[in-house]
Amino acid sequence: MINPVLVEITRGELVESVHRGAVAIMDADGRVLFSLGDIEAYVYPRSSLKPVQALPLVESGAADAFGLTDENIALACASHSGEPMHTERVAAWLAHIGRRESDLACGPQPPRYEPVWEDMVRRGEAPTRIHNNCSGKHAGFLTLARHWDVAASGYERHDHPVQQAVAKALGELAGIDSVLPWGVDGCAAPNFALPLRAFTLALAKFASPKDLPAPRAQAMKRIVDAMMAHPELVAGTGRVCTTLMRAWPARVAAKTGAEGVFAAIIPEYGLGVALKIDDGAGRAADTAIAAVLERLIPSNETSIAQIIHAPVLNTRDAVTGERRPAAALAEAAIPELRRLR
Repeated sequence: MINPVLVEITRGELVESVHRGAVAIMDADGRVLFSLGDIEAYVYPRSSLKPVQALPLVESGAADAFGLTDENIALACASHSGEPMHTERVAAWLAHIGRRESDLACGPQPPRYEPVWEDMVRRGEAPTRIHNNCSGKHAGFLTLARHWDVAASGYERHDHPVQQAVAKALGELAGIDSVLPWGVDGCAAPNFALPLRAFTLALAKFASPKDLPAPRAQAMKRIVDAMMAHPELVAGTGRVCTTLMRAWPARVAAKTGAEGVFAAIIPEYGLGVALKIDDGAGRAADTAIAAVLERLIPSNETSIAQIIHAPVLNTRDAVTGERRPAAALAEAAIPELRRLR
């Protein structure tokens, strides 16, 4: 099926560009509360998968064995901006588990927060692997490998016990018994593909894990709570994930992914939300997730309104148009959750 246009970009009075995609909202029992587009199509969740990738770290007891804090857990779920609040904590984490930057399988990456990157350039400093937005996730992988006393080298390989544990957890939460297709993510770790509906179900189980075995349920709750408690560590200054979680404090855990993926966990209502923009545009995913969450749980926050209706600026900072939900999304019958109580 052809997915509907979810987001459009205007210039003057005309729509200049459009972004098609699919959205799903589900509960932990597998009920679809709302959907748009083809939610059975396979997607790579990309970095939206990070709460699942952090699950073996917590569920195995590795996090407790090494005395990890909720800040560490938030960083394990992060696509951080490479700011000092991120890099200093990751560096300390690696030292704590007896590992070095060179043990990280992810490559060096410039900080996403421009003031930090500009300062580094002025000082002649090169980015390191710790600056990689996935360095917290990789520190988590290394911690789990050490806890299990398995080889740290090659922990990013698909057949390594750490990655097999991630695939197993994802399949169980998503209700998929078959082997999941996989590809190599930007940070060198495997990323597993599954239908958008199935991924949304896994997110919903993070929101309401009460029917799962106690160790898993407790681990999932800890991960979600850590994300909501430290939104600045999950993303960073000015980032959309951080803005969303600050707009709904202790109510929403939000996680973006590359190629137009966005996920949200809503524990208060036991719901998972996932969307994928067909052309991979992150700008469209930002607007779509903000629009969906605002309809579900109205916030009336200016920061959210500015994501939903984002101005398009020229080089003189003059407004030339806007990024906004298209009719299919703006007029969709998304329920307001507080009315469902």
